[in-house]
Amino acid sequence: MGSAAPARAAGAQPLLGLLLGLGVLLRAGDCQLQTPCRIQKCTTDFVSLTSQLNSALDGFDLEFCKALRAYSACTYRNSKVCRGNLVYHSAVLGISDLMSQRNCSKDGPTSSTNPEVTHDPCNYSGHTGAGEHPGGEKTTPTYLFCGLFGDPHLRTFKDHFQTCKVEGAWPLIDNNYLSVQVTNVPVVPGSSATATNKITIIFKSYQDCTDQKVYQAVTDDLPAAFVDGTTGGGDGNTKSLQIVDKVSGKYIEMHARHIGTMVYIRQLGRYLTLAIRMPQELAMAYEESQDLQLCVNGCPSSERIDDSGHLPLPVRGQLLPQVGTAHPRSVYTLESATTKCNEKMLVKDIYFYSCVFDLLTTGDANFTAAAHSALQDVEALHPRKERWHIFPSSRGGAVGKGSQFFVSLGLVCLILVVFL
Repeated sequence: MGSAAPARAAGAQPLLGLLLGLGVLLRAGDCQLQTPCRIQKCTTDFVSLTSQLNSALDGFDLEFCKALRAYSACTYRNSKVCRGNLVYHSAVLGISDLMSQRNCSKDGPTSSTNPEVTHDPCNYSGHTGAGEHPGGEKTTPTYLFCGLFGDPHLRTFKDHFQTCKVEGAWPLIDNNYLSVQVTNVPVVPGSSATATNKITIIFKSYQDCTDQKVYQAVTDDLPAAFVDGTTGGGDGNTKSLQIVDKVSGKYIEMHARHIGTMVYIRQLGRYLTLAIRMPQELAMAYEESQDLQLCVNGCPSSERIDDSGHLPLPVRGQLLPQVGTAHPRSVYTLESATTKCNEKMLVKDIYFYSCVFDLLTTGDANFTAAAHSALQDVEALHPRKERWHIFPSSRGGAVGKGSQFFVSLGLVCLILVVFL
């Protein structure tokens, strides 16, 4: 028996060498795939597990079969993304030959030391390589936040705060993993201010974690399901993608574990708000042709309402007139709008002043709730607490060109509150 084991081990060496060599050849091809085929990692882990085994010792066959089953499980998880890859199919055949040589059963324990087994491939925080240094030390991934609410006010991944027109359909996000598009309609006749009445989200197919899922919300129709009627994506009890109905018809959350992404959508009054948190390395994974993304690069200068401070300032309950347009009077004065916004927001940050502007522009009290909810979403999703509040006096570029407008509006509000 002792001599048979070394003989079998010797017979396995050519196959081991072939598998490892094919895995090395695959390395260059990985970087060309949108979602990389990870057969190289499967092969490297298998070789690492078996290189220290001694065929002359008892238990060799048991441990070798456990490593083979782990290797087989790894290739199975990569079957969809590696479809048509010659190296992948060669590895599958090699595994089958080795299991036949060793009389290994397909069912049974696997090597617990294999990273591909201990980490959930459909959980972004558990991905090998996500937030991991070459030495294997894990680090916390960097997350980005983007939000859209009100008339509409945009907070980009860079924490730039802008007020834009962007009437019609515009892409917020368009990368290799996720696409988000919003449609905005005019709020007040004759005004350039708009608000969101439709949101379309596409979660793109990812390995075996989820097929492509499309979600669409419009005013008065905020479903807790994708367009195909399902509420999640992936197999098993723990879905890699799931919609959570928080307040029926008014507030839903999307949890995308496979890409470490959270999406909040609310309806407040007649319009929708959106907040997203996504890992930086995935948010920035897009082609050059996909550079029109409001969350990434902000609104085009031609769409900025607050560009260079040329936004009509609401004063004493009405908008300053523009040539050729007539604006209706708002039911709010600067003082009453300030008081109304102060009921929910005590901090005089950019969300507070956005609330005041929206009330003066539309006269719709629901925009107060929209600004307040937007700030709550920031506090829930933004990874850095010190950046939750953006103040008009900020000089770090976070407010952008709209800072002059908000500073002016804030001073007018303060003067009226004090002297009227």
